[in-house]
Amino acid sequence: MIVALAGGVGGAKLAQGLYHVSPPDSLAVIVNTGDDFELFGLRISPDADTVMYTLAGIANPATGWGVVNDTRATLEMLGRYGYELWFQLGDNDFATHIARTAQLRAGDSLTEVTRRLSRALGMRAALLPMCDEGVATLVDTPAGRLAFQDYFVRRRHADPVSGIVLDGIEAATITADAAQAIARATVIVVCPSNPVVSIGPILAVNGYRSALAASSAPRVAISPIVGGKALRGPADQMLAGLGHDVSAFGVAQLYGGLVDGFVIDHADREQAERIGALGMRVLVTDAVMRDEPDRQRLAREVLDFAADIGSSKR
Repeated sequence: MIVALAGGVGGAKLAQGLYHVSPPDSLAVIVNTGDDFELFGLRISPDADTVMYTLAGIANPATGWGVVNDTRATLEMLGRYGYELWFQLGDNDFATHIARTAQLRAGDSLTEVTRRLSRALGMRAALLPMCDEGVATLVDTPAGRLAFQDYFVRRRHADPVSGIVLDGIEAATITADAAQAIARATVIVVCPSNPVVSIGPILAVNGYRSALAASSAPRVAISPIVGGKALRGPADQMLAGLGHDVSAFGVAQLYGGLVDGFVIDHADREQAERIGALGMRVLVTDAVMRDEPDRQRLAREVLDFAADIGSSKR
């Protein structure tokens, strides 16, 4: 089994590559839920939905999130009623959130609901929330402590970041499904997602670090920082604000002791030796996924790299 840790569009892209170059039933994607929130009385899971829509083949290719060719009639009507429309939702999105909210209110766990929704869309890989408990990522800025979506979407991640708080993390635990997936994994991939607010919350949930440490599977991470810049989103700004090196090496430092191999772009080739000194094997390749063939190419390279690391560990 291939287990991927993911969040955001970058994570969804590589997860899609892994999904298409391996038997779909052999993939489990553990997804960040720290940026889940409630809007219009509905439970919204942005990272889970991005991965779900992408692997189901219905994601909007122009944005990487939302459903392709979706309409906005519901949102437009809410605007007529005076609601602030700072978070863009299509009509198909609303259906997803209505179904999720209704099933959660009926007493089903987030894991159960996510399984049901993803299967209904024809997705064969397992999509696993990082936990069933509620965890909220909060961002400390000069404007105060902001809910993640306020910082990221409403304020367009323009505020300098001085700290990250994971509200509710003390009560959060790894789910039985996620623990079983990691225990059965033959390869573990940390996708090129924001290491602070996409992968960081997953690793902060009780049980993940010990499960990853106990795994005998080769563990490979891909840098979301290329040439000192985030490929997408505010990862570079966040790393700088939190005092980390804004580079592939800086991301590798965050994953020290958790991964056996690290994938970087040709633009960062000169950092390979420093990353290797952290105890990681390094693969230098074209790490930018411009289209679907790129996603599959990088996925194959990551799996081949992991297989080589696995052979040397035996």
